[in-house]
Amino acid sequence: MSQQKTGNYRWVVVALLFFATTINYLDRQVLSYLKPTLEKEFGWDDVTYGYINMVFILCYAFGLLLSGRLIDKIGTKLGYIISITVWSIAAMLHALAKGSAGFMWFRGLLGLGESGNFPAAIRSIAEWFPKKERALATGVMNSGTNIGAVAAPIVIPLLLGLYGWQSAFIVTGAIGFIWLIFWVIFYEVPTKKKNIDPAELALIHEDTVAETLTDTRISWGQLFRYKQTWAFFIGKFLTDPIWYFFLTWLPDYFNKAFQLDLKKPTLPLIIIYTATTIGSIGGGYISSYLIKKGWTPVRARKTSMLVFALCVVPIVSARYATDIWQAVALISLAAAAHQAWSANLYTAVSDNFPKTSVSSVIGIGGMAGSLSGAAFPVIVGYVLVQYTDANKHIGYNLIFLFCGMAYLLAWIINHFLMRNAKAV
Repeated sequence: MSQQKTGNYRWVVVALLFFATTINYLDRQVLSYLKPTLEKEFGWDDVTYGYINMVFILCYAFGLLLSGRLIDKIGTKLGYIISITVWSIAAMLHALAKGSAGFMWFRGLLGLGESGNFPAAIRSIAEWFPKKERALATGVMNSGTNIGAVAAPIVIPLLLGLYGWQSAFIVTGAIGFIWLIFWVIFYEVPTKKKNIDPAELALIHEDTVAETLTDTRISWGQLFRYKQTWAFFIGKFLTDPIWYFFLTWLPDYFNKAFQLDLKKPTLPLIIIYTATTIGSIGGGYISSYLIKKGWTPVRARKTSMLVFALCVVPIVSARYATDIWQAVALISLAAAAHQAWSANLYTAVSDNFPKTSVSSVIGIGGMAGSLSGAAFPVIVGYVLVQYTDANKHIGYNLIFLFCGMAYLLAWIINHFLMRNAKAV
């Protein structure tokens, strides 16, 4: 049967995952755009803000470890229901915070809830897509992180100006419950989905003949014996902190270095996060295209990731940026390259592990990235307080130097770990 006649319900699934990820990142970004307002109201400094973000990331890391294994046991549908319910309630509870301690409690709960998103999403893609389409599907899903970031500088300043900072948490948190209705109605694994096109079902399972969802799961401890697990672990550990930095500190960086007014919709940040959408989808498309041209998945992913790692390097020259648009161009390229890198790093897990273990491996690697990401905001905060207000952007430029080198180091380690590795 021709491909044109094959059903496309799997892309409906990707649309659901895309919007869930958009909501996930919109909810976690609210705090960064309210930072100047909350600093004045509660007397925070950069170190306090760093600790609040560290609590979120530590709970997110712990949650990833648990949610990954839990989703492999209870399935993606129920796993997502639990995850988005918890994080939506936590997001709304921020409106009740009366000080730093309250924000730490609610950020922690938000981290626990949001940790279920990527383990569930990557496993859903493994369930619904053949290997040759997974990177593109992952790129589309992962671009939701960028759309959430694009929406944040538009929606949050408007809510802040009209109704106060509490409204930003309440409105964005409530959106998750709307998505939940569509997830319950439309999602099911392919083998249980009614009226699915037989040709589409055959396409989904074209390279998984020997693998079914009833296969015996690899135990959590055994996963650490595989080089593939460690390749993902190290890749996330070295590069996730960079993405957390882009999400958490960029609004503050542009505010301090270029006097960007965060109480208004901010075009530079919109441009940066729009670029990351292009990077996420484009990065997934490139490796999927190479596989369709006959490349092996390993070769396609590794070659693509090397190109993306090299694209991050120019961010080290941000120290020479003399105006805001030079900084926007450099950071846009690096952030887009990160998302392209991430789409392929995630997909490599579903290439190398059976579907029944994908969420667990995603959880393990996500935990690694979150632990390093938890330390990074505190390091950033301490670096910044070493400089006077007039020169804080110099501290940011030192951080950009690390950002530019992290991906090449991660790629080199990944290359040597995966040289002779085969799918589990």
